[in-house]
Amino acid sequence: MRNGTAITEFILLGFPGIQGLQIPFFTVIFFIYMLTLAGIGLIIAVVWAEPRLQIPVYFFLCNLSFREIWYTTTVIPKLQETFVVARTAICTPCCLLQAFFHFFFGTTEFFILTVMSFDRYLAICKPLCYPTIVTSKLCLQLALSSWVAGFTLVFCHVVLLIQLPFCGNNVINHFYCDAGPILRATYADTNILELLGLLATILVIPGSLVFTMISYIYILSTILQITSAAGCQKTFSTCASHLTIVCLLYGAVLFMYLRPTAHSFKTNKVVSVLNTILTPLLNPFIYTIRNKEALETTWPVAFQLHRDGPELPLKPMTAVSTYDSSPPPLTASFGTFLDTTATLSGSIWGLLLTWFREKRLDNPVCLGPGEQGHIQALLRG
Repeated sequence: MRNGTAITEFILLGFPGIQGLQIPFFTVIFFIYMLTLAGIGLIIAVVWAEPRLQIPVYFFLCNLSFREIWYTTTVIPKLQETFVVARTAICTPCCLLQAFFHFFFGTTEFFILTVMSFDRYLAICKPLCYPTIVTSKLCLQLALSSWVAGFTLVFCHVVLLIQLPFCGNNVINHFYCDAGPILRATYADTNILELLGLLATILVIPGSLVFTMISYIYILSTILQITSAAGCQKTFSTCASHLTIVCLLYGAVLFMYLRPTAHSFKTNKVVSVLNTILTPLLNPFIYTIRNKEALETTWPVAFQLHRDGPELPLKPMTAVSTYDSSPPPLTASFGTFLDTTATLSGSIWGLLLTWFREKRLDNPVCLGPGEQGHIQALLRG
């Protein structure tokens, strides 16, 4: 596109190096997407229908699950289009809108996970004060603050972004509208916008990570003071699901951005696909497999919902810890199957990360040396 000509649409390249494999990729990702929506919807429905799960930890989990639905829906449909359409175009307003929702839901996840780490800290380190501190009002305030903070940070950047004139290269070497390629499509001065983006990234990613690490340092110190091994294991199991998701999220972020940047953009696109597709798929399994109370209620309530429909509306949420949850009444064979699925998923994730770390891509698909602008994908890209 010639300089000075206003851009009316952007072209998403997706993955041009998989010629001949578009239909298999489309089928697999569509199946994963449907399975993800079903798993997340099941969690929300069970928490809504089961009074025993209407406690703070599951209230935050529902917020995280609701975010997962819209985060994947923002990106996956356009990714699917790149597999079946030779020229995937998206109008400029739609591209900016997709970028807004992508980074809004991505940023909100970091805040929600940070709030959940604070909840686990209070439940384990201050169990006697936990019911009086973590009230329904506080839970609502923390969840609302996470959404408002994510919205405000991203909205301020998008307001500045839409005021720029777009008249440069309209080809985006990604499967969604990333901030870096959008900024390169304008010839205006973007230094201030890039600086604000960097400051927001530092605030969200390292800031939330430091707060989460501090919470878990206190949690581990409290667990180590427990004399019995069974008590340590039972206490740690109350935060194992959250810690697993935190490791998946920040592990992918650190893998993409805390290593040499040469020849890394194609690899980062693949890791972005894993963050967008694989992590939301694993989250329902992680929370139902690693938490006994969820295992005890999820499947029976799911069958009841399927047979009878939803039960009565939510009762007032109570601040009850899952520390003393009883063993699940599931059959041994089904529980073994779920544990095997979780282990296999974790092994696949580790093997993929190892392969990406060791694989050298000699001919990456790249638009130019300015590709570093995609650091905005740190807001959950």
